[in-house]
Amino acid sequence: MSYTGMSFPVTSAASGMFDTRVFQHVLLAGPIVKFVLLMLIVFSVVSWAIIFLKFRLFKGIEKNQAEFAKAFAEGKNLAALYDQAEKSERNPLTEVFRTGYLELMRIQRSRSAEPVPAVGRAGGFPLDNVERAMRKAANEEIALMETYLPFLATTGSATPFIGLFGTVWGIMNAFSGIAQTGSATLATVAPGIAEALIATAAGLAAAIPSVMAYNFFLNRVRAIATRLDSFSIEFVNFLERNLEKV
Repeated sequence: MSYTGMSFPVTSAASGMFDTRVFQHVLLAGPIVKFVLLMLIVFSVVSWAIIFLKFRLFKGIEKNQAEFAKAFAEGKNLAALYDQAEKSERNPLTEVFRTGYLELMRIQRSRSAEPVPAVGRAGGFPLDNVERAMRKAANEEIALMETYLPFLATTGSATPFIGLFGTVWGIMNAFSGIAQTGSATLATVAPGIAEALIATAAGLAAAIPSVMAYNFFLNRVRAIATRLDSFSIEFVNFLERNLEKV
């Protein structure tokens, strides 16, 4: 017997009925469960806003850093690189470079009356100051990139327990219904069990994306932090080799 060309509208109808019943259970839930669901919705909405914000941020950072790193690798003059950094969109790599370059210029101005040595530390030129300034700038950029990430971690760890509280409360309502009616029929326990399951599902729905996003963004921050550290070393090495050309 062939079923080719036949449609099964029951599936979509059942899905729509399920969605309607879930919504009805939410409306009929007690004030405590509604408050729990409201908290979970707030956590979820804020978390998704942070996820989209951070995704755009890191996408822009990676693009701009790649362009600037390429320009630095090509061996451009530091003044030209500084002009490029000033004109480009703000990103951690250009900020670290700008900080190091400006510190270098301040040192040179303060020592302008003295001949500038051709070699870095061996000649007495305080490149340690440049290195410390760049490290400080890198730490500040890392702190900026980590902004709002603790909220994702909090959402991932707290919302399952908030949902669990709603679950426990729903089960308590189910047992309360049994005690009031004196019978353990499905009609008696179903509303409380439904509240419990909805709260559990809402807690997991808020927690899972937040945990995944937190781990993803934390890995991106660590990768960028490593890149900033490597760039600082490259920059100081460049100065030691070419200080007389700066």
